[in-house]
Amino acid sequence: MTVPPPIALLAELTHRCPLACPYCSNPLQLVRKDHELSTSVWLDVFQQAAQLGVLQLHLSGGEPAARPDLVELMQGARDAGLYTNLITSGIGLTPRRIGQLEDAGLDHIQLSLQGTNADLADWVGGYKGGFDRKMQVAAEIKARGIPLTVNAVMHRHNLDDLDRTIEMAQELGARRLEVACVQFHGWATKNRGMLLPTREQTAETKRKVAEAAQRLQGILAIDFVPPDYYAEYPKACMGGWGSAGVNVTPEGKVLPCHAAETIPHLQFETVKDRPLGDIWYKSAAFNAYRGTEWLPNPCKSCDRKEIDFGGCRCQALALAGDANATDPVCSRAPGRAAVDAVLAAAHAGDNNEFTYRIAAPPK
Repeated sequence: MTVPPPIALLAELTHRCPLACPYCSNPLQLVRKDHELSTSVWLDVFQQAAQLGVLQLHLSGGEPAARPDLVELMQGARDAGLYTNLITSGIGLTPRRIGQLEDAGLDHIQLSLQGTNADLADWVGGYKGGFDRKMQVAAEIKARGIPLTVNAVMHRHNLDDLDRTIEMAQELGARRLEVACVQFHGWATKNRGMLLPTREQTAETKRKVAEAAQRLQGILAIDFVPPDYYAEYPKACMGGWGSAGVNVTPEGKVLPCHAAETIPHLQFETVKDRPLGDIWYKSAAFNAYRGTEWLPNPCKSCDRKEIDFGGCRCQALALAGDANATDPVCSRAPGRAAVDAVLAAAHAGDNNEFTYRIAAPPK
């Protein structure tokens, strides 16, 4: 098959983060600060990405503001000709630093939102005072006219507040709102019973998103990421494994998706050992699930195989125990019963407390 170049690079600069979110999507084994890529290596990665054909650079974490060299990295991304998007909780950004980032070439900010008030947001994020700090940062972004996307991570405890979430996105001056329901990988699986919305909540959210998207057309673009477990068909992982986006971890591993390291039979190479382009086109891990030739039955003969490519490989591993299987969220999957069992257990369990991404819950 002909492999196109990637469009986007997700640069996970660090796993350090002030928040303790119970749905944290970073790996269970976090990369330590002393194992993070140096400034010079990241700058070289950005140049390689641009030469490979990447257009968009997403600077993420953890919290990318934890990197003291963030302004220098932003300038390097601009020098490479990349469109830059800073994915942040807002913690660690001051007006002065935002100004420096803007001067260095910042194009866009994606700000996470854990709730529409301090009590809810600070409880979910596990960081007292986080909501107020976030609102100060949002006000600074709006005053400067920097394009803003609000990423509202939604779950059982805040989906019923969706109307206010949409209002708040408009008040903050956002151009786009991501209504992103928690996806259950890594740490989030420890809190599945607390986070998984009901089927009724999910259906009502779909209705409200559709209505708001039409009503606010031209004012606020709204993207909806529904909970996979209630879907009839799976999503195409990253638009298709190794087809559009590439991730680089804090220590330099190159991945086709955020959770790919959970697949034990794949070996992922690093930018310290091999050029980014070689890894993208030639590595065994990136070619393992590209296209449709590898698909199992019933995917191989399915009329949707060019749409969802068998679904998420990491989800197939987590729920069916086999990364080569059809994603069990698919209604046609032989392993669909595993999803039904998870749903039943999540709704029947003790769902009173979060397990935060720290040793003990915040007081």
